[in-house]
Amino acid sequence: MRRKRTATSAALVTGALAVTGLAFAPTAAAVTPQSATITASCGIFGGGAATLTAAQSGTSATITLTSSAITAPVAVAKDSITSTLTLAKAGGGSVVFSGKINPAMNTGDPVSVGPLPGTVASGDRLDAYGGSLKMVIFGVTVTCTASGPQSPGPFVFD
Repeated sequence: MRRKRTATSAALVTGALAVTGLAFAPTAAAVTPQSATITASCGIFGGGAATLTAAQSGTSATITLTSSAITAPVAVAKDSITSTLTLAKAGGGSVVFSGKINPAMNTGDPVSVGPLPGTVASGDRLDAYGGSLKMVIFGVTVTCTASGPQSPGPFVFD
């Protein structure tokens, strides 16, 4: 009988902890899709496929851009590229994600910037098409634009 009571008590404690964990877990807003691809042109610096990855927590959101088709024109140190990613908002306007966040990259390495922070509202539908990515590297501005809508579609924020 004692064994049965101990097992029951352990199950109740485990269940209570699980419920408590759910009650105190941070609410994570969902952005869909979480990842989208674009074809970008960066002028004389190249172009090709790039992936945008989005995350959201309330009205705060981040976007990371990576591309193996677009490469670093020179070696850059970690957090040395000033990036401004402007996404077009359905219905007009835009939302800006900006920061100085990047991994260290050698000449020819795939470009990666972010996660760049920005502010979104519930229901925002954002697309790279109609926006741009401006990166300032050692005083040189590199501007990339999407040649068409992102796939599978715009980011929709909760």
